[in-house]
Amino acid sequence: MTYITGRGRWYDISWKGIPEKSGGVAVNIGIHFFDLLLWLFGEAGDSRVHYSDPHKMAGFVELERAKVKWFLSTDVNDLACKDAPGPQTTFRSITIDGTEIDFTEGFTDLHTLVYKEILAGRGAGINDARPSINLAYRIRTASPGLRDNGMHPYLAHEKL
Repeated sequence: MTYITGRGRWYDISWKGIPEKSGGVAVNIGIHFFDLLLWLFGEAGDSRVHYSDPHKMAGFVELERAKVKWFLSTDVNDLACKDAPGPQTTFRSITIDGTEIDFTEGFTDLHTLVYKEILAGRGAGINDARPSINLAYRIRTASPGLRDNGMHPYLAHEKL
């Protein structure tokens, strides 16, 4: 799973760039994708963080029905890892059994749709959100460890 969403200098000086306020990259941008992974593939088991800085994180999580290498970044320079025509500020992708599903497009109004559902009384409750909140917390507070065969391929592009 790869999610890169380039952010400008504003990000670092806003509440989103302050981990104590936003939860950092794992919570601020990763929570939605951890929620999706848990919904698709079941409960989380083993989880490792291979890399972490204020702009990006990468790691591995074992779910009931999947082993996931994940990469999250707000660094626009990470978009260079993915060949795409024209200027790009976001890239979202998941590869399942060798088939890549690019879902970069279609997220523009998703928050608005979710808020409308909540206001209409059809929103998810805390029990629905708890597994992804717990996983994001585990990831957010983990110390980066040794890299291993569960490492996301984008880390190979990094000079870390």
